[in-house]
Amino acid sequence: MKKTRSIAGLALIGAALCVCQEYSFGQSALVPLRGRPHRAPHDVPFGFVSGEGAFVQVSGKEFDSAVPKDFYLEGNAIPTEKRNAVLLKTPAGARVVLALIDTTGYSSQIKKKYIGMAIVEGAISVGGVQLGVGSYGFGLDRPAPDSSEGARFFLYNQAGEKVGDCATKKDAQIKLPRPLQVVLGKGEPVNRNGGFQPARLYLGRYWVELAER
Repeated sequence: MKKTRSIAGLALIGAALCVCQEYSFGQSALVPLRGRPHRAPHDVPFGFVSGEGAFVQVSGKEFDSAVPKDFYLEGNAIPTEKRNAVLLKTPAGARVVLALIDTTGYSSQIKKKYIGMAIVEGAISVGGVQLGVGSYGFGLDRPAPDSSEGARFFLYNQAGEKVGDCATKKDAQIKLPRPLQVVLGKGEPVNRNGGFQPARLYLGRYWVELAER
């Protein structure tokens, strides 16, 4: 009798499991695969990555731990500006740290060449420049303030060798430009074959695209 009851109990449990929704781990601990609600980037819990295909900006303790106090470039430990820094996670979950650096008191060559730093833990492109895992310095050659043209964005490795450069675009409509900010893409497919809206790295009014590759 006991054996018969055990078999019957197992059958009931199996039936119950069969009617449960399928779940996957993603934006929250358990998210239904069907009818999954859209979440804004700020709704994503720390440590989780959006399943929508977009970059996610991370704050709090994880941000505090990721941004270095100083950044090494060409033999110099240059202070970072934490107030002008961001921590991102790519759609694949790789971390990207972007920050301005304070070159006050350094040589004129360093001041002219660098305004910021990037630490990349996955393959991305910045303005079409392909970057792998590593640490980089970046600079910006701005045109005259009244010019409608974009600036020139430069990327260097930690030894000071140029990795690449690209043209930026100027956003004359932005109301409150910041020294550094990232505007996240919507996470909506650009086309049916895949690919998602890239994020934008803004340096004042000038911006370049950030995309996973």
